[in-house]
Amino acid sequence: MIKVLIHTDSRYPVNRKIIRQAILETFFKNKVGDLNAEISVAVVGWRKMINLSEKFLRDNQKHGVLAFAIEDAASRQEKGFINIPDGILRLGDVVLCWPYVLELAAVEDKMVDDEVYFLTAHGVEHLLGKHHE
Repeated sequence: MIKVLIHTDSRYPVNRKIIRQAILETFFKNKVGDLNAEISVAVVGWRKMINLSEKFLRDNQKHGVLAFAIEDAASRQEKGFINIPDGILRLGDVVLCWPYVLELAAVEDKMVDDEVYFLTAHGVEHLLGKHHE
């Protein structure tokens, strides 16, 4: 079972079903759909995203999504996790910047839900250990 915790402000009318769908489909695409896991997703504004970017990435760039893994799966030699006390693998947090989502959807002439799906899936893949060059 995959548990999805979504934290958002009422100012950001994100479609929670799209977030859950992106996470579940990304898990199944990566053949880990049977994990007993938990992921937290936060939808934030510019100020919070810039603060996170400066604190953790030390850059001044705008980001649509950031992913914070509890453990970097890519750095592990062996596959899988062992001895999870309560049996729930807490992968980490995905943070979406709502104003960026809207901006990107407008520029790319895409539906907002499609952009939310894409950015959420991208963040989840980072949590699963996939990184781009």
